Amino acid sequence: MNEKAFASTLFADPRDFQILFLLSFLTLGIWARDFTLRWDCVAAAILSSLLVQMIADRIWYSEHPSFRSALITAVSLCLLLRANSWMTMALAGSISILSKFVLRYRGKHFFNPSNFGIIAVLLLTADGWVTPGQWGEEVWFAMFFVGAGFLVVKKVGRWDTTAVFLLAYAFLEAARNYWLGWTWDVYAHRLTSGSLLLFSFFMITDPRAIPDHIRGRILFAALVAGLTFVLRNYFFLPTAVFWALFVLSPITVLLDRLWASKRFQWIFQPASIAAPAARIIGR
Repeated sequence: MNEKAFASTLFADPRDFQILFLLSFLTLGIWARDFTLRWDCVAAAILSSLLVQMIADRIWYSEHPSFRSALITAVSLCLLLRANSWMTMALAGSISILSKFVLRYRGKHFFNPSNFGIIAVLLLTADGWVTPGQWGEEVWFAMFFVGAGFLVVKKVGRWDTTAVFLLAYAFLEAARNYWLGWTWDVYAHRLTSGSLLLFSFFMITDPRAIPDHIRGRILFAALVAGLTFVLRNYFFLPTAVFWALFVLSPITVLLDRLWASKRFQWIFQPASIAAPAARIIGR
């Protein structure tokens, strides 16, 4: 592959943009938000994810081995999950990747890998925790997340999921805010959370784990928004979005049976063949 073709393939796959933005968020968080990251934990998450991906691809004879997806999972864990031990992060990375190969129905996994890994660590160990407030509610953070996130979901064709989730959740929070007679500062404070925006653009939109048909995705996003609202306001769970997605992910199987559609797949072609190089099946 010549230099021109190599350069053109770097961002032909939408996952390249996702990796770039997630790494940018991580760097920004360390620089501007003083993330208390431990580099042994970062290394453990990345190495365990890539190693388990390589082993699982061989065991299950994967036709399209993907280190891109494994790296996205690892960086997502570094952004959202904290632990005192590198072994906990290695466990999170390993379980996340294994969930893609073990928890499948008709060849499709139905849990977002990083979401599954986070919940598994919270349930199985006393060493991990999620820091939903680490990004604060600064406007310029929110604008960066929305701009980068919109570019990614537009490329993978899953902007509908983000839009429905945010609109449904914003409506429920507005109704509650009005009912309680609170000022709208409280409302803005809740909706500009960096963790909420990261979840909306980079986790609930995983095209390989959510319903294939647009009707299924709309219903799924609305249900996740509703359960998030209930868990956050009536059970006072600060990590409500992650629990809501985890609990509702299995209904993807039912929604795919109710509204069948072509399966989403990542297809990558060398730039020398034709442009654009990335195509999405099922849109």
